[in-house]
Amino acid sequence: MRIWLDGGLRDLDTARISVLDHGLTVGDGVFETVKAADGEPFALTRHLDRLTRSARGLGLPDPDHDEVRRACTAVLEANPMALGRLRITYTGGHGPLGSDRGEHGPTLVVALGETTRRPDTTAVITVPWTRNERGALAGVKSTSYAENVVALARAHGLGASEALFGNTVGQLCEGTGSNVFVVLDGEIHTPPVASGCLPGITRALVAEWTGAKETDLPLDVLQRADEVFLTSTLRDVQAVHRIDDRELPGAPGPVTAKAMRVFDERAGQDLDP
Repeated sequence: MRIWLDGGLRDLDTARISVLDHGLTVGDGVFETVKAADGEPFALTRHLDRLTRSARGLGLPDPDHDEVRRACTAVLEANPMALGRLRITYTGGHGPLGSDRGEHGPTLVVALGETTRRPDTTAVITVPWTRNERGALAGVKSTSYAENVVALARAHGLGASEALFGNTVGQLCEGTGSNVFVVLDGEIHTPPVASGCLPGITRALVAEWTGAKETDLPLDVLQRADEVFLTSTLRDVQAVHRIDDRELPGAPGPVTAKAMRVFDERAGQDLDP
């Protein structure tokens, strides 16, 4: 495996960053996960635009899109695989032991891991912890992911693949690494970005391609929605067949199944929509 680190390809065994890198010491960094099929990244322009928005949210310099594209191309060519998870990580770089940043400039890492297509349906749980829709990192894809690690571990312990959060006012928000959609009376709804959710790339495409509405939704909508599905870079559109103790028989339902078909068709027509 070869990765890109600060300007060039390195062997995984010899690639090193400083133990004082701010991404390690205080989680001062942002990232993107990009799906790559047969060496071709999907929606890379949108991912790079969000990487920049996230970097600005942390006060980091704008990443150089040309450099990141070169890095992605080099890593994909060096590690051929049918379906990959391309991870772009951009941190505050070498810094002091504290929240202040150093003067060394950012660190850029691009790596690739092999993955497989997700099942058509999955189980999810809700968790008692909340997303802070008014927090400094709301809408930022930060490397500070420990909260998601804890919630996802709980989901796995209960036989689910994802954990869903409400926000501080009791509204449905998002999953640890996914956005959530519900079907009510044949219409598709998803929480607005103001709920505190990450503005997902797949979320945006699904909303554009299906006409889904951004709607403030109470968390308990999950107990009465006709259908529920998740979206993310690696899930694409994935139906939910169980939420906590509630079974949704027949998943994917007709609306979700159509959304899955539409996404597959549109994504297949344009790799950088």
